[in-house]
Amino acid sequence: MIGHLKLVCSRREDGVSYLREQSFRAPMHLSKPHFDEGALVVNLVNPTAGIFDDDDIALEATVEEDARLVLTTPASSRVFRSRKGDVAHVTQTLRVAAGGMLEYFPEPFIPHAGARYHQKNDIHLAAGASLLFFEWLAPGRVTSGEVFEFDELQWDTDVWSGGVLAARERYTLSRVGDSLNSLRIVSETAHYLGCFVFGLATFPQAEVEALTSEDVYIGCGPLAVGGGWTIKAVCRDAVAARRTMKSLREMLYAAMEKPAPTLGRY
Repeated sequence: MIGHLKLVCSRREDGVSYLREQSFRAPMHLSKPHFDEGALVVNLVNPTAGIFDDDDIALEATVEEDARLVLTTPASSRVFRSRKGDVAHVTQTLRVAAGGMLEYFPEPFIPHAGARYHQKNDIHLAAGASLLFFEWLAPGRVTSGEVFEFDELQWDTDVWSGGVLAARERYTLSRVGDSLNSLRIVSETAHYLGCFVFGLATFPQAEVEALTSEDVYIGCGPLAVGGGWTIKAVCRDAVAARRTMKSLREMLYAAMEKPAPTLGRY
């Protein structure tokens, strides 16, 4: 299935953010957006069971000057076993103009046994734009005994700030070889969290590092340009991962001196 979702978020003269453009095609859809704490909150919905190996999905979101948009998902995303050996593809292109803010806060991504998946994230920030970009990778259907049984996950992420490349990540995970060893050091059912942050006057490094515990191994560091930071965490299980995501979100919004918008589900 070839699907897409395209959104353009603008700001009205009275300060309210709204969707100036929207276009989508199955399997992608939107829930009814809501406005909270100065941001427009949009839930991205895939009403099918999940992503299959024939799928090719493009997500494109643009936040215009001084607008605020939160993109989230109401439930976990799943990629299913590749039936013919093909790879499912998802491409996410995010753009934020000066004075704009985008938060991307998904529920966990769960790869099933035998899944083959390639995701590309291309993020462009103008000077003076703000970003909270979260990722959450689960090891599989743990309660069904599927732990790191996917065939291959490939993740490519580029983050540009003011037209300059600020971060480039490339990683491939496979049940064959040693690519999963760093996750399994923490736990046989480890969850991975990633985050890119732009727009903070002061990054709360000490508070972030204080989240380290016997269940969470976390690190952070500044990016080369744009005043951005990246955070990476490996968590013992889903409970520790959810707790860490919640703490990070609260911490980063507090550093921005802004209240966190409600996501409409908890």
